[in-house]
Amino acid sequence: MNLCVLGAQWGDEGKGKIVDLLTPHFNVVARYQGGHNAGHTVYVGGRKFVLHLIPSGILHPGVICLIGNGVVVDPRALFAEVDELAGMGFDVRGRLFVSDKAHLILPYHRELDILSEARRGDRKIGTTSRGIGPAYEDKIGRRGVRVGDLRDTSADGPLVGAIRENVDARNRLVGNSEMKWQDVLADLRTAWVRLEPFVTDVSLYLSRAMAAGQRVMFEGAQGTLLDIDHGTYPYVTSSNAIAGGACTGLGIGPKTIGAVLGVTKAYTTRVGEGPLPTELLGEMGERLRESGQEYGASTGRPRRCGWYDAVAVRYAVRINGLDALALTKLDVLDGIEALDICTGYRCGTDVLTEMPGDTAQLALCEPIYETLPGWREPTRGITRYMDLNANARAYVRRLEEVTGVPAAIVSTGSERDHTIIRDDSVAAAWFR
Repeated sequence: MNLCVLGAQWGDEGKGKIVDLLTPHFNVVARYQGGHNAGHTVYVGGRKFVLHLIPSGILHPGVICLIGNGVVVDPRALFAEVDELAGMGFDVRGRLFVSDKAHLILPYHRELDILSEARRGDRKIGTTSRGIGPAYEDKIGRRGVRVGDLRDTSADGPLVGAIRENVDARNRLVGNSEMKWQDVLADLRTAWVRLEPFVTDVSLYLSRAMAAGQRVMFEGAQGTLLDIDHGTYPYVTSSNAIAGGACTGLGIGPKTIGAVLGVTKAYTTRVGEGPLPTELLGEMGERLRESGQEYGASTGRPRRCGWYDAVAVRYAVRINGLDALALTKLDVLDGIEALDICTGYRCGTDVLTEMPGDTAQLALCEPIYETLPGWREPTRGITRYMDLNANARAYVRRLEEVTGVPAAIVSTGSERDHTIIRDDSVAAAWFR
């Protein structure tokens, strides 16, 4: 059974650990959207790995990792990650491949990203300023540069014309010292020498792999509530982070996705601007941030923290057709006397049990909470569900009830083995 693993909140849910945990039971891990604005953190044997572009499965020898056409690729960021992994003893040669249809992030994209955020002022989105959005804009505007375009850098080829036009457009917008298109082209020619061995037709690769009976895990970045179409627009990312994005971002048919696993924290976090109904601004918010080490893996920015928002996760269940949840960071709640769960919103005189499509309305909503008793006994490192104390089990059970799907995996710490696999759940099939 192929499996799609994605975020069921506003990103940073712990997808890296879950993908890493599942990888030994799959032959291929394929990333389908986003760029190096993602940050998937994995702890193995006390060592910390932060992956931005390369799928988390790369830490397992023999597993093939693919970067699909739905991803935007900064060659410098990719090479830096390859080199960092090599320095840690992980050779990616022959195991990492990039779609020839993936669009490139170029130097002018980074500058335009910073300029766009500055011009927004108080209406800023809170991007990572790494050129992700402008690269996707060029893709949709049909003026982007794809990985495969670097094969022909001749003077009369289409690549040269595209680079010249894009750099000229950037110079008109930025209005400061001019960027030279010749320098951008020279850097791309150099990049292609190193990039070429990684380039392949990812859609065809996946088709052949699945025809040969290989199991594939489709890896999403960011989270459902950051999806460009279905997130809290405009405070979203520039790609489709939901399960449907796997089809367009990898060139696969929907029937190839056997099951969908949504990763969610035992509470809620968000980086950047936009509504967060359960946000805690006082002492409890700071406690969650410090205990959970809630700082962006890509930017280091502190994450906004709040209680578990079941309305948001129910929305993710519906949008993605989730079969199960992987509940992470349960141990962060250890020692908290009482835990709130948001089961609805109060918006003026209305009570909502579903996520409103109007982001402005969502910003005005107040959470409706129910309170459960917390627990003092530590959950960190527990690997059997029945070894959790009664209140922790009751909390997990209530989250299952209010979201409508089982918590098939429960993470009780950052290490691989700090994990509970529910034997009576759908997850058991993924570990065979």
